[in-house]
Amino acid sequence: MLNRWIINRLKKSISRNPAVVLLGARQVGKTTLSKYLARNLDSIYLDLEDTEDLLLLRDPKTFLVSQSDKLVILDEIQRKPDLFLTLRGLIDENRQNGRDAAQFLLLGSATMALLRQSSESLAGRISYIEMTGLNIFELGDEKQNITNLWLRGGFPKSYLAKDDEMSMEWVEDLICTYLERDVPLMGFDVSAQNLRRLWTMLAHLQGETINVNKLATNLEVSRSKINHYIDILTGLLLVRRIEPWHVNVKKRLVKSPRYYIRDSGILHRLLGIGDHRMLLSNPILGKSWEGFVVENIHSVLPRLAETYFYRTAAGAEIDLVIKLPNAEIWALKIKHGVAPNLGKHFSTTCDDVGATHKFVVYGGDREFPVGKNVWMISLPKIMENLIAMQ
Repeated sequence: MLNRWIINRLKKSISRNPAVVLLGARQVGKTTLSKYLARNLDSIYLDLEDTEDLLLLRDPKTFLVSQSDKLVILDEIQRKPDLFLTLRGLIDENRQNGRDAAQFLLLGSATMALLRQSSESLAGRISYIEMTGLNIFELGDEKQNITNLWLRGGFPKSYLAKDDEMSMEWVEDLICTYLERDVPLMGFDVSAQNLRRLWTMLAHLQGETINVNKLATNLEVSRSKINHYIDILTGLLLVRRIEPWHVNVKKRLVKSPRYYIRDSGILHRLLGIGDHRMLLSNPILGKSWEGFVVENIHSVLPRLAETYFYRTAAGAEIDLVIKLPNAEIWALKIKHGVAPNLGKHFSTTCDDVGATHKFVVYGGDREFPVGKNVWMISLPKIMENLIAMQ
């Protein structure tokens, strides 16, 4: 099994909470990680997409009470949201019997149904952890590892494919599975063709604010449907929405969110980019690198950290603003290449958000100052700095 950075966070959370939800896109490695973890625990694993396992839960309370001395792992929990009320009663009973932690590990591939069902029924009893795709910290910072991960994305089967062609074929199959199977199973009555077209449009607009009216016109659907489609993709953990920074700034600001296709392999497949040479010659290069950096950073952020972007109507911009739990504010400019050109007003723009640390994340290896309290830094190094804070 690949060494996953998040495993220690997951172990700690299980030891402290009666129920833990491990959220992540399908095929990101949740099941593999949970089974690996379960080898050293008294546990039972149930897949809620498996007919035989579902039969065991025809009378869920009776069965789960019989397993009350074990860590019960329930995979694809969003398939059976009615379980949450049962889990609440069992958790409370176990607490009364002196067992306050390590009762349930729930694996979910979507946020919308899962969070909606659990927000009331398991409030105060549950902790959430999000598992992203592979990051460069897990694979080592060798140039070829970073290049392959950037092109192929963070799904383990895509990254470990024999060659780029097989990787992209696997990603295409994943996209089709989402569109033709997972979305309908979640109860959404949407056109697979329209959803893929919108997904591709968002890929072309990687890291940009979007014009919903224009997208609606291009797809010949209503504005509300575009927002609904986007909510589906964000809820399935396939698209990341980043809100604008707007605290105590007396300037005209961009107030619409930005969107990123979270997995770079999916981004490249949607855009027809099949190898690194094609990527280097494509206009999406800079925004592809930006999204790759954004996702890697999110994979190691401390819990309770918040992220934003900042852009004024005049064009002054910070690609990522990180508000850390210790009150530090990191301002990041993300540039591809080893000799990026930094605008002369970047440091002043960082002051607008009260930045305590100012970085330019670039494609090189060294760390050095490039202006007034601004540091050029590599992606592995800034991730290392974030991990050291935890």
